[in-house]
Amino acid sequence: MTMPMRPPPALLALAATITAACLSILAGWQRGGLFAERVLLVCVGIVLVVAAHLLPALCRPHGWRIRALGLALWIGCMTATCYGHAVFFVMAEKHAGDFRAAVVPVVSVPGRNLAEIANDRASIVARLARVTERKCGDRCAAVRIEHTTLDAKLVALDAESAEVMRRELALDRADAERAAAKADPLAGLLTDFGVAADRVDLVAGMAFAVVIEGVACFCWLLALRPAEAPVKTVTPAQDASHVLPVTPVMRASTLVAHSGNGTSGRQDAATLPAGEQADDLTRVLTATCNGTLRGTVAEIRKHLGCSQAKAATIRKQLAQQIQSSHLPT
Repeated sequence: MTMPMRPPPALLALAATITAACLSILAGWQRGGLFAERVLLVCVGIVLVVAAHLLPALCRPHGWRIRALGLALWIGCMTATCYGHAVFFVMAEKHAGDFRAAVVPVVSVPGRNLAEIANDRASIVARLARVTERKCGDRCAAVRIEHTTLDAKLVALDAESAEVMRRELALDRADAERAAAKADPLAGLLTDFGVAADRVDLVAGMAFAVVIEGVACFCWLLALRPAEAPVKTVTPAQDASHVLPVTPVMRASTLVAHSGNGTSGRQDAATLPAGEQADDLTRVLTATCNGTLRGTVAEIRKHLGCSQAKAATIRKQLAQQIQSSHLPT
């Protein structure tokens, strides 16, 4: 059975297949390590994509056994292809997030951290306590100077600690902005439907992969639809070898119906030339072969606009013609 290519769906199917093949090429290249591994993964991805797209259309004209085997292979190809496409989408989203995060300014915290500052402050507080408890005697001036110096160092340490805390808060805000920039702006909507945050990118990638694969398979089904069998049109010239000579009806029959109250007569058929009867039979035979007319007396009478007797005669001749030429009824 021929499978002609239909241009409108074929263009969309070809575009979807090329796009899916490019996705598989990039996904295989990203997943491979050595050059040979990347090349083989790319080849496997292309074969799986083409098989997933064309198997439904190629198996449609065959029997149920071929269709069942093709369905099993198609499911395997679709699963592997969608997984490869999902890998690409996840990696692409990661790279896009890295580019967005690179725009966020980097905040650094130079100098000492809070732990070192707290250690120095504890030492100064201890020295200040010892100075406070010291009996100065003749050395009161020196004790006061040391006390004041230690107080100033405490104030400086507190200021340094506040500055470090401010910078750490800015660093935390920058990290939060960088994390928000890495995430997909629309992926957060999937969490409202119960999808875990760490699986949002994978679910979104699988959804995109299933849609593009479904579009490609459906378009190839439309593009490679089997050709319909042409309707056989029977013309008088073509049917000359099959039509038997028609015996002309030269005399009409008169049916008289009797009733209890009276008698009425009706002429149901008239004398017709042989050529006119042959033309009527050819018209009925052509309409029957085209499927536009059923070979019943009522349908023939309606089609020709003739009497019941003439329709019955043509129906009898039509049955003989079909039986002799083995045409489908």
